[in-house]
Amino acid sequence: MIAQNTIKVLILFFMALTILCTADDLYANVQGTQPKDEIIQSASAPIEAEYALPSRTITTAIEETGKRQSEAELGAIAEADLYITANKHENQDTEVSNDNMPVQTPLGILYKKNDTAQRAIDKNIVFFSERLKERFSIWLERSARYLEIMKDILAERGLPEELVFLPIIESGFNMNAYSRASAVGPWQFISGTAKRYGLTIDWWRDERKDPIKSTEAAASYLRDLYKMFGAWHLALAAYNAGEGRIMRAMRSTGADDYWDLLNTKKIHPETKEYVPRYIAATKIARTPQDYGFEGLQYHQPFEFEEITINEPLDISTIALCAETTEQIIRELNPELRRWCTPFNAQEYTIRVPLGSKELFFENLETFAKDERVSFDTYIVQRGDTIKKVAQKTGFPVGVILAMNSLEGIESLRPGEKLKVPPKDKFVLDIDDRKVAAKVASKHKVLVKKVAYKKNETVKKSATKQKSANTNYKKSSTTKTKGKKT
Repeated sequence: MIAQNTIKVLILFFMALTILCTADDLYANVQGTQPKDEIIQSASAPIEAEYALPSRTITTAIEETGKRQSEAELGAIAEADLYITANKHENQDTEVSNDNMPVQTPLGILYKKNDTAQRAIDKNIVFFSERLKERFSIWLERSARYLEIMKDILAERGLPEELVFLPIIESGFNMNAYSRASAVGPWQFISGTAKRYGLTIDWWRDERKDPIKSTEAAASYLRDLYKMFGAWHLALAAYNAGEGRIMRAMRSTGADDYWDLLNTKKIHPETKEYVPRYIAATKIARTPQDYGFEGLQYHQPFEFEEITINEPLDISTIALCAETTEQIIRELNPELRRWCTPFNAQEYTIRVPLGSKELFFENLETFAKDERVSFDTYIVQRGDTIKKVAQKTGFPVGVILAMNSLEGIESLRPGEKLKVPPKDKFVLDIDDRKVAAKVASKHKVLVKKVAYKKNETVKKSATKQKSANTNYKKSSTTKTKGKKT
């Protein structure tokens, strides 16, 4: 009987181990494990500097083949508790507020009896409320614009509302946040993870910047992480460093708790600070007055009406029709990268100020069809192809195709007119500049290689010539000596 029980235990052990090894193999293939730079390091940069934000890398262990893993598959990973155990007592840790009322710790994460955790959290509370107070005040004021709408999204997915404070340490609730690691938006998604969770990123738009769409993606991602790790502090650490890194750290150390990883070298210092920073930021955001934040001027809530259009429109046209400013339209639609709505969308939903929907349609009727969206005209020359036109104008082939409703298989006729982005309204954004920088860098490397090869050829040629001259002199000297003799 004992032997049979032992065999059963061994079978269960190897089944769990197989699940974890499979997961680890999957994690090893995900993109990017380098964490972002510490917020402390970027604290000296001006908060309103558009891109002076910490680097961010988010990875995912959920490999898709058209769809994400089913909830049952994710649940199987979470249930494999050989190295990962859900903390069943998370929601029992409380603390006392200034008015002597018991308050649950953020996400119910246990830390009160852990000296290492408590020191890390207290250090970050001091950092945010003293050294970074002015900037943190801006983050708190700006958060009010998005908190309620983000909370609703989190609640719809059955997630704790307190996750809404995560963008404080990610982006300071800056929709245009852009890190050195090319993570974008309030939730700081990298491109691969964003697309995996349904966000559109192309030449026309970047939905990572949209407060609603990006929150929906972040909610799905965080839900998957929690199912995978079974504890919020581990899920948050994985959101920061990547699932693979956290899983491997736990397996190599035997730890089943985030706080146990702080005394190891298996996770980066930035990840060691991540959860304490989240807890500190959440505690302050709950009751800012308890930490010396007074007189905060909170932003107005994010309110709007939605309009579905079936043709591209200039931002300026939308603003005129809604009788508002272009700045307000852009603030309501931060995903838009260009001067107009996407040419590559048959239908597109645009946000306008509350109460201006009917006014918009009334005013739109006063605009002629050819006045609603701006473009320049390129006249096709003999021998032109779409690719050549793209090279001449400096715009991607896909943009030329979308603006002219082409599929790319058509032949161009000399004299034909093509729509291209208008020079007076087209502005390079940060992604355009990064692409241009990469191209320039590659060109410089190529030029250097060519120059190096030329120099080497010249040097070899000079060496050969010198050698030939030396041999010639030796030959001449020999001949002269022979004559004298």
